[in-house]
Amino acid sequence: MELHDRLAAVLAEILPVQHEDDGALTVQHDDTFASLRVVPIAQDLELVSLTQVLAWDLPLDSKIRARVAKHAHDTLLGTVSLVEKVGAQVGPEKGRSKKTGDVLLRYNFPAAGLTDDALRTLILMVLATGTDVRRALVV
Repeated sequence: MELHDRLAAVLAEILPVQHEDDGALTVQHDDTFASLRVVPIAQDLELVSLTQVLAWDLPLDSKIRARVAKHAHDTLLGTVSLVEKVGAQVGPEKGRSKKTGDVLLRYNFPAAGLTDDALRTLILMVLATGTDVRRALVV
């Protein structure tokens, strides 16, 4: 069985899995959602690439930036990052833009040699890490 099919099967046992047109799998975990895809790197080497959206359109200020930076430093299973966006015009003169941001967790790992149980457990550990970070940021 190919890794993509194994991944879909082990996740479907515990989470609703949506198959995307581009080959990605989308899952929801608590108040987050994640995209997983199999990325071939070399012959006999495939990575599972997981991107979990933890929070979106957070109003940015120095406190949020500092909290995201702390999680980026402290998180072991995945990389937490902040994607800043320029939003709607605010203020009486409508000349200033309101900045918002999305917080993501990314994790890539080789899946060769992992049993189905190990693959499922590792993915759940990463997703749980993401939901913990979300809870800490969105209070």
